[in-house]
Amino acid sequence: MIKIQDASELEESFFKGRDFGDSIDTVRTVLKQVQARGDAALREYSAQFDVSAPENFEVPREELKAAAAKLERSNPDLYKSLCYSHSLALKFALKQKESFDDFETELEPGLFTGQKNIPVERAGVYVPAGRFPLVSTVVMTVTPAAAAGVKEIILCTPPRVHPDDQQRARQSGCGVPGTPLKGGKPYADENIMAAAYICGVTRLFACGGAQAIAALAFGTESIPRTDVIAGPGNKFVAEAKKLVYGTAGIDMIAGPTEVFIIADDSADPEWLAADLLAQAEHDVVAQPVLVVTDRQLARQVAEEIERQLAVLPTRATAEQSIQNFGRIIIAESLEQAAGIANRKAPEHLELAMDAGKERDRMVSLVRNYGSLFIGHGAAEVFGDYAAGLNHTLPTSGSARFTGGLSVRMFLKTVTTLRTVEGASGPQASAEAAGHLGDAEGLAAHAHAARLRLAGHRAADAHS
Repeated sequence: MIKIQDASELEESFFKGRDFGDSIDTVRTVLKQVQARGDAALREYSAQFDVSAPENFEVPREELKAAAAKLERSNPDLYKSLCYSHSLALKFALKQKESFDDFETELEPGLFTGQKNIPVERAGVYVPAGRFPLVSTVVMTVTPAAAAGVKEIILCTPPRVHPDDQQRARQSGCGVPGTPLKGGKPYADENIMAAAYICGVTRLFACGGAQAIAALAFGTESIPRTDVIAGPGNKFVAEAKKLVYGTAGIDMIAGPTEVFIIADDSADPEWLAADLLAQAEHDVVAQPVLVVTDRQLARQVAEEIERQLAVLPTRATAEQSIQNFGRIIIAESLEQAAGIANRKAPEHLELAMDAGKERDRMVSLVRNYGSLFIGHGAAEVFGDYAAGLNHTLPTSGSARFTGGLSVRMFLKTVTTLRTVEGASGPQASAEAAGHLGDAEGLAAHAHAARLRLAGHRAADAHS
């Protein structure tokens, strides 16, 4: 049964980031090995951790196209859903790009400053493929990169046994965790390959884990070095992204997923329970939280969770999440609920309330979240799959200072300076820069500035 507690009983630890084990030493070794030994290290790690350890890593584009065609034939509903999700994500990302203006403005006479938004040349994306291959993550990582105008989008995902090698794998007892098939053809989860083709991936490599992040950051003989790396993963992937930051840009360090729902008495207990369980089934350490002001509603939701758990195929995972990390909090008021949410800064924040002034007021009160879902109909799962929003979002309180993955990740906002000879603006800047260089003891700075000032004066004298 999910824990029910009063807001006054909340522990300080509830508001802190959650850490689930130290993996830094292992990951440092992986990064060093891949940087030093390239593809040879990738093959060794694949033989340790994957079901397949192919000789080469790149999956030919013809395989991606074939996977998309197969999906369209065998599961047209999923194919159409992926195309629909991609189209919405692309529309949203292109709209985001429109908001990042290029401009040039004259701050002082003859002193022109500006900015330009330039896409990175090569982006790397990582797509996990563990118990549940994250097909939707292909949409969420690749689409904003494409919208930004990135020339090359490189996708890494854990390898699978190629159909041509499956008979050999069965006969030899290989192709399973701990006993990989070695030397086969490169292949990946077919739905991930299909989604990669639909979304416009340039190249796909059957390479997973921290070693894939190392390959994307440093480059190997076969996998090209990328400028930025985006996408979720386990604790080893997250640690690898943290350690390669500076060599490559990264989107964020994502921890266990979380949902935080604020509900009033207009909310349906069945819907609330379903949304909590939708988050809980992600992982045994996922954190589903509900805040209400009505104790009876809290009990109704707790009972509904038990009813839905009884028939949930993913019960084993969801039940552990609910019992160990889930909770229903009884707040004294909706204002207090908003305050708790702002302090928690959750990845997903739902306002399960009817439309009206009270809900509008709550929208204005909450400010720390990855994505906000307003009203009963705006299910968080829509954001996960097919509403245009990106589902790669900040966790563990990092929504206090950052938003989710967007087209911005794949754009560099750079600045420009242009001056007009003899104008008063550059002359004033030269004078100020000279004095500031003197104050900081940077004589060459001051000299470089005053040469321009002297140049202005010489030009004035000749004129």
